[in-house]
Amino acid sequence: MQDTFPVVYISLLLALLLIAAWVVFRQILKTRQVESSLNRLQSKLSREKGTAQEYYELGSIYLDKKVYAQAITLFQKALKAEDLVEPDSALVYNALGFAYFAQEQYDLAIRQYKEALKIEPNYVTALNNIGHAYERKQLTAQALEAYEQVLELDPKNATAKRRADSLRKRLVTSA
Repeated sequence: MQDTFPVVYISLLLALLLIAAWVVFRQILKTRQVESSLNRLQSKLSREKGTAQEYYELGSIYLDKKVYAQAITLFQKALKAEDLVEPDSALVYNALGFAYFAQEQYDLAIRQYKEALKIEPNYVTALNNIGHAYERKQLTAQALEAYEQVLELDPKNATAKRRADSLRKRLVTSA
């Protein structure tokens, strides 16, 4: 019995170290892949005109890195690209809205989300995002309406449920 405790302890410690090593290894691979894409796209787009997909991909990387001004420029280039097809433009408008939202330019963000919704009226992510932008502008009724639209399309949407409940409580207490 006394001899098994150190073996169990060391086995558990080894298992935890292996799990930690695996997580770190996966993160390194993911980071290398993103950096590789970043370098490839920056190099290509500095030499020649790119496709809508390439501008969108590089803009998305910049969003992840919180370089919003450059992301906005790239999303605008994606929208002007000749090869952009309509369903994909909703994604670009939504991402552009997100970049403006991150810079606290809520009116511009709302305008971009509305453009995305014109193209794809049932775009749940854009509806959630426009609801959040309305909240930040203190437009509670519009925000609640957006979240309720999300819940009509996706009744299990946790974000919309949580935010709609919070807004309903706010409306009841202020009434």
